[in-house]
Amino acid sequence: MKKGEVHKLVKTVEAYCAERGLRFTEPRRLVLEIIAGSKTPIGAYDVLAQLGKALDQPKPPTAYRAIEFLQENGFIHRIESLNAYVVCHAGHKHQGSQFLVCDSCGQVTEAHLCSLPKDLERKTQEAGFALSSWSAELHGQCRQCSGA
Repeated sequence: MKKGEVHKLVKTVEAYCAERGLRFTEPRRLVLEIIAGSKTPIGAYDVLAQLGKALDQPKPPTAYRAIEFLQENGFIHRIESLNAYVVCHAGHKHQGSQFLVCDSCGQVTEAHLCSLPKDLERKTQEAGFALSSWSAELHGQCRQCSGA
């Protein structure tokens, strides 16, 4: 995200937290800015390293707690296959997450399918499965890398 977009995201998260009585601490803000400012998904160790530039020797739990808070509230997503994080571009108002992951350049695009596809929904119902959340990662090559 560009600097102006990151600033807008931070303001949106601040307002969301204020409305719900959630604490949006300085470490949480910094971690959000770090993840939003990354061009590709960023791992927790890299977040911690960058956080160390802004805070005086933060301990790993500081970064992990901030990541956990941001993830629990839908502001960021974990890309399981990369063990890394990206900011949510769907306004944290969806039940599932889907990502297109470029195996060449590492770019991740959020697909924004905010409800379960009908075939999967039918399968969960047939199995009597009580779905709490869902995520899908599709790996391949982005338009730039595939030359399409």
